[in-house]
Amino acid sequence: MSFIASLLITLISILVFFNAGKVKNERGRLAVQAIATLVGAIAALSTVFRSLLIIPAGNIGVVESLGRVSERTLNPGVHLVNPFTEVEIFSTRLKDVKETIEATSQEGLAFNIDVTLQYKLDPQKAAEVYKNIGTEEGDIITSRFRSLVREITASYPAVAIYSTKRQEVANQLRQRLSEQLLPLGFVVEEALLREVKLPDTLQAAIEQKLQVEQQSQQMKFTLEKERQEAERKRIEARGISDSQKIISQGLSDRMLQLRAIEATEKLAQSPNSKIVVMGGQGQGGLPILLQPEIGTSTNAAAPRP
Repeated sequence: MSFIASLLITLISILVFFNAGKVKNERGRLAVQAIATLVGAIAALSTVFRSLLIIPAGNIGVVESLGRVSERTLNPGVHLVNPFTEVEIFSTRLKDVKETIEATSQEGLAFNIDVTLQYKLDPQKAAEVYKNIGTEEGDIITSRFRSLVREITASYPAVAIYSTKRQEVANQLRQRLSEQLLPLGFVVEEALLREVKLPDTLQAAIEQKLQVEQQSQQMKFTLEKERQEAERKRIEARGISDSQKIISQGLSDRMLQLRAIEATEKLAQSPNSKIVVMGGQGQGGLPILLQPEIGTSTNAAAPRP
């Protein structure tokens, strides 16, 4: 209607401009023509601009002409459209729905759960969403969201939802929402469990149970560590024992005497002062090294009779 009004004003302004010549007063004729020109120019510009449409970034346009919705959507940018059509603009940005839902657990315990749904419109299905749902999808999304949260939590114990199965519940919720919302034209990005609010007494009992389980796991870890350390010490002791057995089996009196003679030769060749006494029967034939007092100078190796 606004396009038609602008067009009529433009035509009327043109007629007034050309009929202004009938005014006999020169000054009056010029004034009428100037006013008609100004009004006509404004109306003409308004008519042209109404044929141009700008789709902002992060949005998409759905064209409706005489009650019929076009399957062709308008992407972000400038478009020349039929002025007799209506264009509905839909946001394709990610939307965040936060809800606090009263749900029940598998054992029938009532509790509150804070959940978040992040979704966005599928641009390829914008025309279908407009025909089937309209421009406000919030009520449909929220009602399905709440129903699925209650349905999923009812199949889990309260302790599991609060602690061990929290991520599993969130993943199942996201999967079920995708199955329901994708055919409607919406893409589910994430479903998050922000907080599970249990009754105070039950929450305290659960936290105490979790603390006991953590202490038990810590004790198991400590015992396993000690067991490994004991095993390491047994292996080390066994290795030392085997090494000593091998060394003792390879030693004999002749070998000891040979090693003693070799050591005595090295001592005799050393420039340091010393006295080497060869051991007798009481010493097992092993040499005895005596360090002389300071000032005594001797290099003799005296055999013991």
